[in-house]
Amino acid sequence: MNDLFTKTDYSLYSNAMTFLRQPYLRDPRDSDADLVILGVPLDMATSGRSGARMGPDAIRKASVNLAWEGKKFPWEFNLLSRAKLIDAGDLVFDCGDAEDFTYRLEAATSEILKSGKTLLALGGDHFITLPILRAYAKHHGEMALVHFDAHTDTYPNGSAYDHGTMFYHAPNEGLISPRHSVQIGIRTEYAAHRHEFNVINAMQANDTPVDEIIAEIKRITAGKPVYVTFDIDCLDPSYAPGTGTPVCGGLSSDKVLKIIRGMAGMDIVGMDVVEVSPPYDQSEVTALAGATIALELMYAWAYDRESLKQDLDDE
Repeated sequence: MNDLFTKTDYSLYSNAMTFLRQPYLRDPRDSDADLVILGVPLDMATSGRSGARMGPDAIRKASVNLAWEGKKFPWEFNLLSRAKLIDAGDLVFDCGDAEDFTYRLEAATSEILKSGKTLLALGGDHFITLPILRAYAKHHGEMALVHFDAHTDTYPNGSAYDHGTMFYHAPNEGLISPRHSVQIGIRTEYAAHRHEFNVINAMQANDTPVDEIIAEIKRITAGKPVYVTFDIDCLDPSYAPGTGTPVCGGLSSDKVLKIIRGMAGMDIVGMDVVEVSPPYDQSEVTALAGATIALELMYAWAYDRESLKQDLDDE
């Protein structure tokens, strides 16, 4: 446990470049930060094209384009005035060892949460969400999942380490409540009888006003702490070509950003952005989309922090 954040034999894809030029701290547990950004350079669980292990690096580089603005348009506050962010670099694990990876990510997430901080993970392929949810459930109990994706990832016929099976395993382990969870942007085969998740498929999402989608998300997740996971292939390939399993007919970046902004004030306890695969990117637009979505998620998370701090002070 002592070397979770200090292991020195860094893998080829780990680096110290920080998200949004925020301070780098390898072991975040003793810091006074509110939110920890952790890169997770994994693509051992992909079923399509590999390359997502280079996603954290690309997202961090793209975030430099967002660092100058102060308060991000159209938000009415500066994120950094409400929350202190640090970047803990990339998770380090034994290359090719899925079991070691899974242990290390769950343990590292748990240590971050025990220190009173929130995690935003940058993937890496989508399997990373499962060990993160295992750690989160120990601290928050059963959660609601808001899941942006082209795929439900509820397929029962994959391996234990598969980016298409996380949300088959997570409900069975009691980590999330499917009836309080919603999947947005789905446009591949799914059998509704096989799971209880609420689904707003891509055709519905593209044809439904944003306000109605937000109202449905809030109705479904009400009463539960919310974990948000964003697979970049929720976006149409015209907005995000750099991903392992692109599917035509997805959402626009404008629509997903509006949906995320509408989630401000929800009880968001954790977040991740996954499946950015730089080898298939064009002009780094997918990495920029990933960085922008990550930043918007942090704004939605931080929206009510002033009132939360006031409530704690009053107590």
